[in-house]
Amino acid sequence: MSSNIFERLGIRSNVLLSPMAGVTDRAFREICLDYKIAYFISEMVSTKGLMYNNAKTHELIKHSRIETPFCVQIFGSDLESFKEAAKILSSYGDIDIIDVNMGCPAPKIVNNGAGSALMKDPCFCGKIVETLKMYTKLPVTVKIRAGWDSNTINAVDVAKCCEDAGADAIAVHGRTRSQMYSGKCNLDIIKDVKSSVKIPVIGNGDIISVQSAKDVIDYTSCDMISIARGALGNPWIFDKINNFLQSGRYLQDVSIDEKIRVMKNHVLKLVEYKGECIGIREARKHICWYLKNIENASKYRKIAFGLEKLDDFFSFINTIKNF
Repeated sequence: MSSNIFERLGIRSNVLLSPMAGVTDRAFREICLDYKIAYFISEMVSTKGLMYNNAKTHELIKHSRIETPFCVQIFGSDLESFKEAAKILSSYGDIDIIDVNMGCPAPKIVNNGAGSALMKDPCFCGKIVETLKMYTKLPVTVKIRAGWDSNTINAVDVAKCCEDAGADAIAVHGRTRSQMYSGKCNLDIIKDVKSSVKIPVIGNGDIISVQSAKDVIDYTSCDMISIARGALGNPWIFDKINNFLQSGRYLQDVSIDEKIRVMKNHVLKLVEYKGECIGIREARKHICWYLKNIENASKYRKIAFGLEKLDDFFSFINTIKNF
C-alpha cells in the first residue's frame, strides 16, 4: 500500500468485513477480531437517526475498545443530515473513519433516495463527501456499486467525483442496484475504478474463498478486499486469506473443536450484548450458517430454529461432534 489512509491508521491487513444489517453487529465483529480483519465497520446507521438522537441508531454505533480502528457507515439522502451526522460522529472521540453507503440496494433504503439511489447523480455524491469533509477531520470513505442498472454503469464517474471532493478511499461492489445480489460480480468495474482514481480502492463481491480473493486482487489490482456473505458462519476466512496473501501458503480447515468453541463464544456475546431473548433469537441464524457443509445440516437447522434458552443452545452445540 502507498502512503494513504490505511497506513496512517496503522492497518496491516488487506481484508475487511463488509457491513451487513442485522448480521455484523458487535458480537460478530468481535468474533472476527481473532482472524485479522483490517478494521471494524458498524452496521449501516441513518444520518437522520443520528440527528434525532434515535436510541436504536446509537445502539448500532456501540463498540468495545478492542474494535480499533473503528468506522461508522452512514446512509442518508440530504446534505443537512450528512452535515449533522459528521458533527455528531466527530464528537464521539473513539471513531476513526466515516463511511458513506452509496451502494445499498434494499428497497426501503433506495425508495428514500439513499443507498445506491445516490449514484443516479454523481455530482451530488461528490457534494456529500465535500459536506462531510467540511464538518469532520475524520477520514471519509465511500461504498458504491457498478451503477443503478445495466444502462447506467457509472461507478468510475461517481468514484472520480468522490475523490475530487476529498474521499480517502472507495469500496466498489461489481453489481448494479438492479442486480441486487444475483448474477456475477463484474470485476471489470472494480478494475476500471482502480485505474481511474489515485485513492485506495476496496474490491467487493463474490469473495468466498482464498482463491476468489486472489482472483479479485490479481485482476483488479485493488488495495483491499471486503467480504460479506463469504464470512457468514466462516470468520476463519479472513485468517486464511491474510495468511495466503502474506506467505502464499494455505491454512488447513479449522477443526470441529474450534468451530464449537467459536459458536459458543458467539452465542455468549449475543446474549451478553442483547439479552437472552433477543440474543438467542439472533443466534439461530448464525448457528445455521456455521452448520453449512456439515452432514444432515438441514435437519439440525430445524432444531436450532426451535431453541429458546442459552442452556439449550449449548447442549445442541455440544452434539455437533456426533454429526
